[in-house]
Amino acid sequence: MRLAIIDMYNGEENQGMRCIGEIITEHSHSFDSKVFDVRGKCQIPKCEDFDIFIFTGGPGNPLEGDPKWETPYYQLIDDLWQYNLKVSKNQKKYVFFICHSFQMACHHFKLGKITKRKSMSFGTFKVFKTEDGLKDDFFKPLPNPFYIADFRSYQVVELNEKQLEKIGAKVLFREKKRPHIPLERAIMGVRFSEEILGVQFHPEADPEGMTKHFMDEERQKYIIEHHSEEKYQRMIDHLNDPDKIPLTHQVILPSFLDNAVNSRRQRLSQ
Repeated sequence: MRLAIIDMYNGEENQGMRCIGEIITEHSHSFDSKVFDVRGKCQIPKCEDFDIFIFTGGPGNPLEGDPKWETPYYQLIDDLWQYNLKVSKNQKKYVFFICHSFQMACHHFKLGKITKRKSMSFGTFKVFKTEDGLKDDFFKPLPNPFYIADFRSYQVVELNEKQLEKIGAKVLFREKKRPHIPLERAIMGVRFSEEILGVQFHPEADPEGMTKHFMDEERQKYIIEHHSEEKYQRMIDHLNDPDKIPLTHQVILPSFLDNAVNSRRQRLSQ
């Protein structure tokens, strides 16, 4: 199967691209994959050239982009949506949006408002399944709540219920409960359609690689100074607990790829 990785990191150092690449490489099915540097080189794949599209996380404000890449980027999303409306079930394209790309997709589909958080979300946290999330078979292997790796300064809030119903999307997860803070819980996951999913966290987060990354002395010092020693230690513990970040890593993107491959096999057998 042909797989496009839509790199939204704009050249910034990150763990996301490595983690996504390793998940693809370690999958039981062999993919013909290609990386597209959208923000750095204005590289945009064609809808018809690939079967699977993974849109990565990235830095900065999701509402501020250069029209040189932003216009064709949103056109690709529209092309994928329209393509899936026209073809039979076993011919559809499979799409996954991660964090920054998820925020941009929610903005594009007018599902909610993008706002800057009062403080950056940094570390590992619980997210809670909605009623639709509890019903979604794709996420049944994960408990409620389950743990996520979350690094973001922006959020999707103020859900547009009418638009959600219009396109047939479902909100799957909400942010952790904060009863002592009078703020809306951010939308953390959406099933835009049967084939198109998105989450406002990093399901690709690799426990071993991220533990090594955050054990670096300079990074450790920076995190403790800016986010507290308690938060740092909790994140390290969650990265190494098999029921927390490792479980999320093993379930979400691998299951997404399994689903796409199984659909392809059904198409070829007909």
